[in-house]
Amino acid sequence: MNNILLTSVGRRVSLVKFFQDELKAINTNGKLYGTDADPFLSSACRVADGFFKVPRVDTDDYIQLLLEKCKKFNISLIIPTIDTELLVLSKNKSIFEENNIKVVISDIDLIKKCRNKRLTHELFQLKGIGVAKEYDKSDFKLPMFIKPYDGSRSVDTFIINSKEELTEYHFENEKLMFLEYLDHTKYDEYTCDLYYNTKGVLICAVPRQRLLVRDGEVNKGLTKKNRLVPFLKEHMGKIEGAQGCLTTQFFMEKETNEIYGIEINPRFGGGFPLTYLSGANFPKWIIKEYMLGEEINSFYNDWEDDLLMLRYDSEVLVHGYKS
Repeated sequence: MNNILLTSVGRRVSLVKFFQDELKAINTNGKLYGTDADPFLSSACRVADGFFKVPRVDTDDYIQLLLEKCKKFNISLIIPTIDTELLVLSKNKSIFEENNIKVVISDIDLIKKCRNKRLTHELFQLKGIGVAKEYDKSDFKLPMFIKPYDGSRSVDTFIINSKEELTEYHFENEKLMFLEYLDHTKYDEYTCDLYYNTKGVLICAVPRQRLLVRDGEVNKGLTKKNRLVPFLKEHMGKIEGAQGCLTTQFFMEKETNEIYGIEINPRFGGGFPLTYLSGANFPKWIIKEYMLGEEINSFYNDWEDDLLMLRYDSEVLVHGYKS
């Protein structure tokens, strides 16, 4: 069993290609598989070495069917890519390990903290990192930012400048958090790709300044070797239960460099291609640790600073397709 599976790959074509290249550099016979609820219409599945269909992650037989497919296609390593899979796969991690299949995923306790932004704030504060103040819904200060505690992709987020913009929905929806607004004219926003080894030790931290965001995903980004790197080594150098890639978000005050933690996603983020192309080779490290059994212990900081990424849409053509 020497193949890798990326689950729910959707349109993550670059991530598929990175793992393909790194796997084949180590094992020319290795294959990178993708899976999706509709793989025939997934551009990333189409560029993978192979793909297969799975049911929605919330179906009762999801784990059993996924396990059967992994056995069929000789998969020894699973890498999840979307939030909704994380709790299910972490909870059932041992089932795959009993079949000599490893899942690159953080422990379930950490995932629960990351999936609930209130718990994420508590984790940041425990690590000595400041967070935006959460207001009581009867006592708040404008302007403010509203978002769901379990949201993703910037869905259901609002910047509120006046009381007239508030509706019953904002007050009655228990998932929505009323938060201190961190003004983008005063703060720079960063997504930081963090790699943790199998012992939960930080091996690499790459801050990417978010210059333009589209549908919650960075469209224009810039790598920066700034204060965030030593800050992350100091405050997040060891996280119990962390494994593989953690995508984290921070705001840094432009004049004082004061840093606020925003969120943590224990998976690869949509802007990871910039980190990889800057020289931080997370896919290679994952293959070495989880497939070859090598230990990676030295902090890596030899990635390219001030590398600008400008993203664009491209095409994957499938000839002879019939719907």
